[in-house]
Amino acid sequence: MAPTVFSEPAAPPSPAVCLPAISSRASTRIAQLRAWLLASRPKTLGAAVVPFLVGSAIAQRRGRVAWSLVLPAFPALLLIQIATNLVNDACDFWSGADCSTRVGPRRASQSGVFSAAAVHRAGVACFALAALCVLPAVLARGWTLLCVYASSCAAGYFYTGGPWPLGYHGLGDITVVLFFGLVATAGVRFIHTGGPLFDPPTSLAGLQVGLLAATLLAVNNVRDAATDAPVGKRTLAVLLGLKGSRVEIALLVMSAYVLGLAWPALGAPRAALWPLIALPLSAALVFGVAVTPPGPAYNALLVLAAVGHAAFGALLAAALASSS
Repeated sequence: MAPTVFSEPAAPPSPAVCLPAISSRASTRIAQLRAWLLASRPKTLGAAVVPFLVGSAIAQRRGRVAWSLVLPAFPALLLIQIATNLVNDACDFWSGADCSTRVGPRRASQSGVFSAAAVHRAGVACFALAALCVLPAVLARGWTLLCVYASSCAAGYFYTGGPWPLGYHGLGDITVVLFFGLVATAGVRFIHTGGPLFDPPTSLAGLQVGLLAATLLAVNNVRDAATDAPVGKRTLAVLLGLKGSRVEIALLVMSAYVLGLAWPALGAPRAALWPLIALPLSAALVFGVAVTPPGPAYNALLVLAAVGHAAFGALLAAALASSS
């Protein structure tokens, strides 16, 4: 019988062999997380934060706040915004609006980092997660808040999704005014205080917030008009043309500030004055849009619109929360 030959056990892989593989996997995951973060468009999240601040400030002014309901619901505002962005990413890719000639930042579906189907599923999942966040408030406040949530999700999805996308038929701007201004602000205040969904102070503040939120979309659409028109995406910028769009953006900004003149009649004179501190930012936006040809330079104007919106909202919220 042949003698048994015992071999030395194989030495475990050296750390020098394991570490690169582990590091590579970690790098891949970090890159994917970063790609999802960029796909969520974090620069747009101010459109969700500002209504939260302003609606809460109105409730604070009335001495009726319900942070135990509002704080768990706050992520729902962010998730609805993110969901809208993700669905927009996927649907614009499917329609051909996000193509290789697009001027703005490359989107997740367009770049091939994720498939459009995966991005779309992530958007729908964010809408569903928003339902979980807002559920305690819905149980406390009833069907009115459920309708606010459902209509907000529907507006976000059908902005670019579904058989008749709102944004493809010139209705994107008014949708933003309504749902990222009036409805969002009223919804937050309603969670705090209950009572009627809309009242004069809430409607006035929500309209101001919504008008400035719409400037973000209007600037974005002017930048993208040259690639939107050929694929049938008839945004308001496409319908109005460059001159008309410049007038629209000026009117959106001017209207938000002029409406503030109504605050003294509602017992809040500071709300008419404090937001004026943000006026130079808004004026710079209007001037920049007026003199800058559509192109990559509009990316900086989009940031300016976002900063102006956030500054106006924060100042309005501070004024409303303070004593008159």
